[in-house]
Amino acid sequence: MGGGKKQSPAQAEKTQTAEADKKGGQKKGDKKEQKQRTNISVIVDEGQALNFIKGAKVFTVQELSRQANVKISAANAFLQNQLEKGSVKRIGGYSGHHIYVPA
Repeated sequence: MGGGKKQSPAQAEKTQTAEADKKGGQKKGDKKEQKQRTNISVIVDEGQALNFIKGAKVFTVQELSRQANVKISAANAFLQNQLEKGSVKRIGGYSGHHIYVPA
């Protein structure tokens, strides 16, 4: 039933200055600062990866990334490159979880 509590003069002044800062500040579309994006590339140690591939009967991208100590995306890019070269074959799997064998 009753309305909101009446603000003290000091509190009313604080809310007024806060609202003025919001309105006078930046607009919605403005951006403060553009952060510089750095292009991070992780290189797979080909010797270590190829030794693992040759020694395994079958393997997945996850196993390769674990053995080579790289991210799965880097291991996947390396495997796609090896698929094009013909040094590995895809024999099964689904939905991104493929199984590979050395060629």
